[in-house]
Amino acid sequence: MTSLTTRTCVPCEGGVTPLSRAGTAELMHKLHAHWRLAADNTDIRRAFSFPDFYHTMSFVNAVAHIANTEDHHPDLEIGYNYCRVRYQTHAINGLHDNDFICAAKIDQLAI
Repeated sequence: MTSLTTRTCVPCEGGVTPLSRAGTAELMHKLHAHWRLAADNTDIRRAFSFPDFYHTMSFVNAVAHIANTEDHHPDLEIGYNYCRVRYQTHAINGLHDNDFICAAKIDQLAI
């Protein structure tokens, strides 16, 4: 989908500046249009819908695999037929390239 999907997350333990609004705007254009940027530029979110619990959990397990492979984990809200994904790099209380890399890889699951 984008060059983001070919990249790998880098460790981020803090000490770096979160992406600027201009930086996040540029990366948002590389994600599916359903991703939303928080008004305060600190996280991105996307809601996914599924026909039933089985499909929801299959998606959640695939997201968990990406998260573990990249060592960058989202906040998830899960119900019978939905999953809401939120990315923020907690160590910097804002957005990092890693958030967009993982979001792009999740976008590939939803095709």
